[in-house]
Amino acid sequence: MGQIIKPLHYEPLLDTKQTEQGIKLIKDFFQQNLSTELRLRRVTAPLFVLKGLGINDDLNGVERAVTFPIKDLGDAQAEVVHSLAKWKRLSLAEYRIERGYGIYTDMNAIRADEELDNLHSLYVDQWDWEAVINKEDRTLAFLKNIVERIYAAIRRTEYLTCETYPQLKPFLPEKIHFIHAEELLKMYPDKTPKEREDAICEAYGAVFVIGIGGKLSNGEKHDGRAPDYDDWSTVAENGRQGLNGDILIWYPILGRSFELSSMGIRVDKESLLRQLKIEGKEEREQLYFHQQLLNDRLPLSIGGGIGQSRLCMVLLHKAHIGEIQASIWPDDMRRECKSLGMNLI
Repeated sequence: MGQIIKPLHYEPLLDTKQTEQGIKLIKDFFQQNLSTELRLRRVTAPLFVLKGLGINDDLNGVERAVTFPIKDLGDAQAEVVHSLAKWKRLSLAEYRIERGYGIYTDMNAIRADEELDNLHSLYVDQWDWEAVINKEDRTLAFLKNIVERIYAAIRRTEYLTCETYPQLKPFLPEKIHFIHAEELLKMYPDKTPKEREDAICEAYGAVFVIGIGGKLSNGEKHDGRAPDYDDWSTVAENGRQGLNGDILIWYPILGRSFELSSMGIRVDKESLLRQLKIEGKEEREQLYFHQQLLNDRLPLSIGGGIGQSRLCMVLLHKAHIGEIQASIWPDDMRRECKSLGMNLI
């Protein structure tokens, strides 16, 4: 079990009814803004996929997927999704989405190996989105433009939420700051990656950390990324590796940085082969998803996931994600949270 963050003098500003109404307000408004901003259309997505096709998201490469046998398929194994990073790209090809347009979906996942704390639950819900791009779009400038548009949608949603519930006061800065993970390391060489994120987010309020997945000059990764969706190895126009990153904010309720989204320009054939080799995962080249990409059957794309419960938690000023979503929590965590004013659903 993860360690509970204990905010001082925490008192929820909304009661249970207001919280549930606020969740619906945020979800309805934000997804409409996101789809308009990025020209996305909603599609229906799976809760599980067949094992062995390379479609499920491997996250950091170590998390175990929840699996079960399917009787009518001769006990073939299915996996509950971790996310839809690769499935969405297959769907772009299936729906024949044109360049400049994309899809989004309500993604529900189970991450059984998650360490449970204020921000992490067994149950993950996010807006998973993916859009078609061309070769010329595979730049840091293009990535930054998309990040700024997503952040603008987040701030519009914050404004509406605070107008609806005046007891909530807006705290997100007008602009999001961009920094590469290598620059962050040079700024704070004696800090851990999490401590570096805390420091930069406290300084700027909202930050996009670029280049997550590849090793930095100290021989360590800022954070892990599977080798077969985000492109974290291509050298961008700034001379540094990586066309992906995380949207982070400073969350005053908990006094720490808070990840809202992981996203990036996806691998092309060259970066896929390069990253599989770097990670020693060349055997994945033979999997269904990877063969589709290597044989030019998938479009170039950019995509990511934006946490639904996390966004609601932040905009409704809650101290624990369990105040937003129903999940399983250890009994001692429930008791401790209740004593601190956090009533878990």
